[in-house]
Amino acid sequence: MTDRWAQVEARLRQSKAERRYRRDDSAWERSARSQTEPEAENLDDEWVEWDPYEDDDTTVIPRYVDEDPPEPEPRPRPRRTRQRGNARTRTDAGGRRRPTSRSSSGGRVASRKAAAKQRGRRNRRLVLGAFAMLLVLAAMAVGWKWMHRYMPPEDFAGPSGPPVVVQVREGETALEVAEAMHAAGVVASSEAFYEAAVQNSAMDSIQPGYYAVPQHSPAADAVAAMVAPESRVGHLVISEGRQLHDQHDVNTGAPHEGIYTKIAAASCIGTEPERKCVTYEQLAAAGAGSDLAALGVPEWAMDRVRTVPDRARQLEGLIAAGSWNFDPTGTPEQILRQLVSESARSYEATGLLRVNQSGLSPYETLIAASLVEREALPQDMGKVARVVVNRLKIDQPLQFDSTVNYALDTTELATTDADREQQTPWNTYAMAGLPATPISSPSLAALRAMEKPETGPWLYFVTVDREGTTLFTESYSEHLRNIDKAMESGILDSGR
Repeated sequence: MTDRWAQVEARLRQSKAERRYRRDDSAWERSARSQTEPEAENLDDEWVEWDPYEDDDTTVIPRYVDEDPPEPEPRPRPRRTRQRGNARTRTDAGGRRRPTSRSSSGGRVASRKAAAKQRGRRNRRLVLGAFAMLLVLAAMAVGWKWMHRYMPPEDFAGPSGPPVVVQVREGETALEVAEAMHAAGVVASSEAFYEAAVQNSAMDSIQPGYYAVPQHSPAADAVAAMVAPESRVGHLVISEGRQLHDQHDVNTGAPHEGIYTKIAAASCIGTEPERKCVTYEQLAAAGAGSDLAALGVPEWAMDRVRTVPDRARQLEGLIAAGSWNFDPTGTPEQILRQLVSESARSYEATGLLRVNQSGLSPYETLIAASLVEREALPQDMGKVARVVVNRLKIDQPLQFDSTVNYALDTTELATTDADREQQTPWNTYAMAGLPATPISSPSLAALRAMEKPETGPWLYFVTVDREGTTLFTESYSEHLRNIDKAMESGILDSGR
């Protein structure tokens, strides 16, 4: 074994010497093969034929590594690119040129494409979500209709509670009335009231206004209570020529109810002993208040109303004749404000605020119209309005018996000498010009007649019979003869 190791070492030294010094080509080839192949395979044919370990059973041979490091392999040359316009080309391993995009523009294009794809995905998700929501809502609607088709609407079983006032406005449908009843707590559901209402033909006669109906009522009972005549509250009818305060007839003593009395009666809600009403005294006190705006007095009447000598009469004529609805649950001031405000709008609709042929202000026109209302029949209103205008122009006292009666508690068509001699702000026998306030609530016909009086020279008129025949003249002597005719018919007879 020692000889063999010595031979191996000698062979290795010889191999190192060959690498250090110049060798022939075959030696260079053997040296190159020794760098890439295993040492056992780097030996040339002669080396392989000379095998010192042949016929030896030694299998472990120490490996000797060349002390000199192998030469590094040459680095590959970078591939060249050529740029044409906005594109670049690259030469691949096969010599072919492949175009490449600019890094900046390519990045932006890729980014935009990615963002567009993301938006598209998001939009698709939103559309799908909205579609799914619509399907859910449609299913719920179908389910609701199905349930209410086979299930009766919610309803109270009774007993009913105290009455509550519900307003029915003009133009409302049956369904809107049902919803108002439900909102007021009258019925448990609008559907129950609607189903009961369509089965009651009396609902067709329901008019706009206010109705007192018990709360927590079964729907059928609520409908029955509403169509009953006594359920309507706050409904007021004021006849033409009506005054604020009560008066009495001289001959019979019968009361002639004033507007305040009628408002009080229309304001009552419920039955005894829980019946609630606004009283005549409360209305009279409210009507005499100093806050005219709170009472609804319009601007065109404000200055004259402030100077009225009797506060209790300051709203005279400002509540128009006609049919009215007011909320009976309001305070006396609120009730009067509602009536005065709506009456003012009714007056203004006739053209009261425009320049009229009488030459009077709006409030003066209202005063004169109240005189026409009390003195003339409808067919004579235009002529009586002309008498008023003609007398005012020449400053002649009007001398209307209606102005004398206004300040009296007991009245009649004729007046006495003592009545006519009383000095009051309304007695047109005792003074020239118009009274301090209207003496009644005029009709719209009287107001229009005063705005456009008939043309004529008349200064006097008198009713000569009980059929209402009225004679007009500009001659005082002829007027005296007409008075005699009235005396003969008994129309001017006095009960006092």
